[in-house]
Amino acid sequence: MYREIKSRISNFRRSDITKVRGLCSGLECGASFESKNHIRLLTFNIQVGISTSSYRHYLTRSWQHFLPHRARTENLNKISMLLQHYDAVALQEVDGGSIRSGFVNQVQYLAEAGGFPFWYQQLNRDLGSVAQHSNGFLSRIRPLSVDEYRLPGIIPGRGAIVIKYGAEQDPLVVVVMHLSLSSKAQNKQLGFIKEIISEYRHVVLMGDMNTHAERLLQGSPLRELDLVSLPGSAHSFPSWRPGKALDHILVSPTLKILKAGVVMYPVSDHLPVGLDIMLPDNYESN
Repeated sequence: MYREIKSRISNFRRSDITKVRGLCSGLECGASFESKNHIRLLTFNIQVGISTSSYRHYLTRSWQHFLPHRARTENLNKISMLLQHYDAVALQEVDGGSIRSGFVNQVQYLAEAGGFPFWYQQLNRDLGSVAQHSNGFLSRIRPLSVDEYRLPGIIPGRGAIVIKYGAEQDPLVVVVMHLSLSSKAQNKQLGFIKEIISEYRHVVLMGDMNTHAERLLQGSPLRELDLVSLPGSAHSFPSWRPGKALDHILVSPTLKILKAGVVMYPVSDHLPVGLDIMLPDNYESN
């Protein structure tokens, strides 16, 4: 389990490769992919910065999904302290800047507070000033490319971000996603993602997938890809009494897992999941 949470703070940024924002340009800051032999990954559903430690909070704190609250910023600062220890972070249920977040883009805020030179926000449900439902991605390593996709489903509003690192001919492909609740919709969405990643050797899928790993690996379109899940139990929901494994990082068998587990950091209704991977020995020469 990841239980080593230190406290230190740094600073930020985002790149969608063609549009670079932040404190420095995408070509001038961030480690090169080739300089890394392993990568620390984290996926975290932050519930738009709302702290939840009991089922009753879904009722008593439900207003925070619509209105701002001082505790939200305090909670984001706590989250940023954890994120500082990772190289690439997938975020779900982040707000892109609306009334409830105090018009703060939470992806950008966490990038700034966590010291990430690259960040990307995918807006999935645009409710104007009421809510900006988004996925997010933070990276210390300079991406080769970043693309976003709308996932299929009866109810729109689910998406995936596809990030490539390394060389164009044989990249490491990282997919950030937040899947629907129903198995039928999940299968459509995973089938869509499978078509995107099937030609690549080195793949990481990370996010809130709203189902357990066994179904993802054996009962969904991903079953043909021989992906590997976290070893052992990975219960991440609810954060105060984890009993369901909904948040996952799945990797290709070419990527050796060095360390993996649920991070005991209860500041949302989900716990984050972390994983360290070693890149293949011959990867840099390919």
